[in-house]
Amino acid sequence: MGRLEGKTAIITGAARGQGAAAARRFVEEGAKVMIADVLDEEGKALADEIGALYQHLDVSAEEDWTAAVERAVTEFGGLTVLVNNAGVLHFSELAKTTLADYERIIRINQIGTFLGMRSVVEPMTEAGTGSIINLSSVEGLAGMPFLVAYTASKFAIRGMTKVAALELGERGIRVNSVHPGMIDTKMVSDAAGGAEIDTSWVRKKVALGRVGQPGEIAQMVVFLASDESSYSTGAEFVADGGATATHALKV
Repeated sequence: MGRLEGKTAIITGAARGQGAAAARRFVEEGAKVMIADVLDEEGKALADEIGALYQHLDVSAEEDWTAAVERAVTEFGGLTVLVNNAGVLHFSELAKTTLADYERIIRINQIGTFLGMRSVVEPMTEAGTGSIINLSSVEGLAGMPFLVAYTASKFAIRGMTKVAALELGERGIRVNSVHPGMIDTKMVSDAAGGAEIDTSWVRKKVALGRVGQPGEIAQMVVFLASDESSYSTGAEFVADGGATATHALKV
């Protein structure tokens, strides 16, 4: 039996990157999966490939969440896992960050996570069990220059996770946050306007001497979705190659 046999899941931002890696692993482990994204062509192709459902979902839109959850419950007969993975990055020094850019990051990363959690409380309560996995970041643990909006959103996700865990524990719903470091996805290059990003500097900054791979984060998400993590809630799970093991004086 797969580690996620009998689980039903929505994974946001799952058309590519970390979300796609998680979707693949969930299906391999026996879960029924809804891939949710705004990248319809890529999302549908992946869903067809791995035997999942695809649903267009703008995580900042309440009506999209309502439609996605209703469809998942109808198609799967219930909903027991939510992976709030969708997110965007924006580089800008504080003095030059526009309100529009700040609000865009907060709306997708922070409000999207809030809406997702709120949307699944009822179906998970009905199921008597549930696991909500919120993708934060190492920027949800400490700051980084030029990422004021992103860092604010990821700290918020970390805090909301703990509040939700305290409120929902008596319903059998666990809520945890995952904090990746530098992962090899398109998010960084997208934030840089599509430019190729040299990540060789990471080798000097982290204990493991390399960037992480989406599949490595997917493995942690599988653990949190499974019953193997049945006594874990309100916690922070870090996968950063050792980035947060040091302090700013490291050279």
